[in-house]
Amino acid sequence: MPQIRLHLTGTRPRSTTLFSALETAFEDDGLPLALVEIDEAAGTEEISVYAEEDDADAVEARIRAAAGADGPALAISREALPDIDWVAKSLEGLKPVRAGGFVVHGAHDREELEPGEIAIEIEAGLAFGTGHHGTTAGCLETLARLVPKKKPANALDLGTGSAVLAIAIARLAPIPVLATDIDPVAVAVAAENVALNGVSAHVTTAAADGFDDPVFSDHGPFALIVANILAGPLIGLAPQMRRHLAPAGALVLSGILERQHDAVVEAYAAEGFRRVDTLRREGWVTIHLE
Repeated sequence: MPQIRLHLTGTRPRSTTLFSALETAFEDDGLPLALVEIDEAAGTEEISVYAEEDDADAVEARIRAAAGADGPALAISREALPDIDWVAKSLEGLKPVRAGGFVVHGAHDREELEPGEIAIEIEAGLAFGTGHHGTTAGCLETLARLVPKKKPANALDLGTGSAVLAIAIARLAPIPVLATDIDPVAVAVAAENVALNGVSAHVTTAAADGFDDPVFSDHGPFALIVANILAGPLIGLAPQMRRHLAPAGALVLSGILERQHDAVVEAYAAEGFRRVDTLRREGWVTIHLE
């Protein structure tokens, strides 16, 4: 069904306040929202809410309700969007990514592979992670060096997204790999990618929100944990990472900006970890700790 973009312009701070109210109003619906600055000097912003065509009238009414007393006077415009698979269209323009002997590619680039490359085919769908981000490529390079050297008995890919890293580990070594994410949609996509790459016998996917989920104790402790998420959550998870890592195990952490490097290392040093190596790529860092 075609989508409709309902959009309006406003001036800060009212526009920003309205956008916050709309985020709250549509939080449980999963409707995409956007706030774009139109004129910095004038403080003008454009708010967009994307809805299915049949729901557009109801969504417009809810926008006006969320605006309170200003709602009836809002000038809300509509734009019909073409019925295009935007994910597939965006993937068409992505070239294969090569890192650490791996090549991460979509189905459209199967013919671009070189002899000897370890191919990982990814159709990202609704999950994050096609390998094109500097953090994913940094993890692939680190894993390509680490796994053959450490020969871990098992592994955890925490925040797996599209399962690129879990698949990479399984392609490097036929060991049990647990791939978890807090997003069930990501886990479904991850499972499809695991099957597509022929490593279902080694990779288990699961939706899990935090280390309290029994899936971690059922599969751990882990000789290798890779977590490509964000610096803040990684810092908060340091004590639990220590508890779930096997003795002499290795951590690969990414999703970390260069300016956040020292804070992450310090948090893990407080838990008894030492930094082995840092790989820098495109303003991001991948940290190997043991």
